[in-house]
Amino acid sequence: MKLSRAVWLLAVVVVMFSGSVAAQEKTLRIGMSVANIPRTTGQPDQGFEGIRFAAIPLYDSLTQWDLSRADKPSQLIPGLALSWKVDEQDRRKWIFKLRQGVRFHDGSVFNAAAVVWNVEKILNKSSPQYEPDNARVATMMPSLRSARRIDDYTVELTSVEPDSFLPFNLTNLFMASPAQWERKYAALPASMEPTERTRQAWLAFARDASGTGPFKMTALVSLTLAEGLRIAGFGKFKDNSFNVRERLDLARNGDYWDPKRRPRIEKLAIYPIPEGDARIAALLAGQVDWIEAPPLNELGLLRQKGFNIYANSQPHVWPWLLSFAKESPWRDLRTRQAANLCVNREALKQQLGGMMDVATGMVESGHPWRGNPQFRIRYDPDEARRLMSQAFYSETRPMQVKVQMAAFGSGQMMPVLMNEIIKQNLKACYFDVQFEYIEWNHLNNNVRAGARDASAHGANALNFSFASMDPYLGLARFVDSRAVAPTSQNWGGYSNSAIDELLARARNTFDTGRRDAILAQLHAALVDDAPLLWVAHDVGTRVMSPRVKGVVQPHSWFIDIATMTMD
Repeated sequence: MKLSRAVWLLAVVVVMFSGSVAAQEKTLRIGMSVANIPRTTGQPDQGFEGIRFAAIPLYDSLTQWDLSRADKPSQLIPGLALSWKVDEQDRRKWIFKLRQGVRFHDGSVFNAAAVVWNVEKILNKSSPQYEPDNARVATMMPSLRSARRIDDYTVELTSVEPDSFLPFNLTNLFMASPAQWERKYAALPASMEPTERTRQAWLAFARDASGTGPFKMTALVSLTLAEGLRIAGFGKFKDNSFNVRERLDLARNGDYWDPKRRPRIEKLAIYPIPEGDARIAALLAGQVDWIEAPPLNELGLLRQKGFNIYANSQPHVWPWLLSFAKESPWRDLRTRQAANLCVNREALKQQLGGMMDVATGMVESGHPWRGNPQFRIRYDPDEARRLMSQAFYSETRPMQVKVQMAAFGSGQMMPVLMNEIIKQNLKACYFDVQFEYIEWNHLNNNVRAGARDASAHGANALNFSFASMDPYLGLARFVDSRAVAPTSQNWGGYSNSAIDELLARARNTFDTGRRDAILAQLHAALVDDAPLLWVAHDVGTRVMSPRVKGVVQPHSWFIDIATMTMD
């Protein structure tokens, strides 16, 4: 049951902000839209919002996204790797030249051995640092198989097949300090069961994390239910043993290796505030300086109060993933195309105060991957009803749809309002839609389990937003037949040999222009086959105090806090 706004405000003010660093000078306080501080081990949970606030500030990856521009899409740039190239004699191998002079927050040196260690933490089940929660990120780089040190600052990464997508994939592998973890591991009794010892070492590391990023961890504050405080929205989906990570405190890393990104803000305090009204209340009360995903009906008030509202087109897709299990009605192309024709996206955009872009595929006109789909996604309920009638559905015999969704979460925008509007749209086209609400992180896990898994509870659709800035994330992971869950994130079990062949050609094409041409063919074929119900692209709406300066809202799910300042 949802708590009232008054109780939420009490929870926010009395519990979350008591004893915090909130009153300290030049502390930027951020209200996230998720229910828990993401894991701080370097491989966060809580979707890409987890990466935004618990990875990018603390850690670096070999390759990363340029977040310095608001006027063009973010590009892949060097991170801890200065350069990379494929081995022309064996295109399964990539050679990465590493940045020298970089140290982890604990003072240990970043080098090729550290890269090998971090690859093995997600791939090598026999290594002591391997841990299943960290290893989930391997689904984001499914071809990566091993890493080998060539010299102190050169490393060879090997994939199972030639894969031109790999440098993009590596933006999701964040470098944690091997030395810091090994100290935590050594402090535990050698007599412990090995997997439990590894788990406890990572828990200890999470409370005292060490990366190479522009901010260092100073505290990870937890609130336990055993202390007598149960806050709905944090604990309502959990059992009595749930331990909510209440606040993450970070401080500037004055020795950060990139002078342009050496922070000028002294401290960060990051809070999970999943309920939109509570985020607004905290902002208006001066408890936070920045909130993610504000309730859009409050934007006018916030402008009047002098807050700055930021938004920009993002490589983001807000769809329904559709099930292709044997009994699923979505196996009929007519039902998939009908659903895509029955959603009034422009009206939905108006309901959201203009804070979305209309989605007619993974990417839109002008993008190099758009191609020329023959099926034109638009609002045409008459054509939708014609298709549904051909598929033997009617007003008296509607198609039964069960959708798993979360009421909040990373990139989910305003899911309750949006899904209810879509439900009403689809009702006019002979669809009978029911929803099952689950917690966002559980939904994220269910994507990896698949539509055939018991966790689906009979759902034949799943509302799951995702990033689309690279070929694998945007075009491959939900439709590649080799990525069917639990191998990766093809939740619905979609399989199309023509799509697979185009994906294989794109992976094996290392020239950007030629690869883009293949990806355009792939995208057009996807839109024509309609394996998703496409609805919206997020614009990343966030609200900040006028005290926060130097904000660049890039065309990205991510944002660079390191370059901001505060009055």
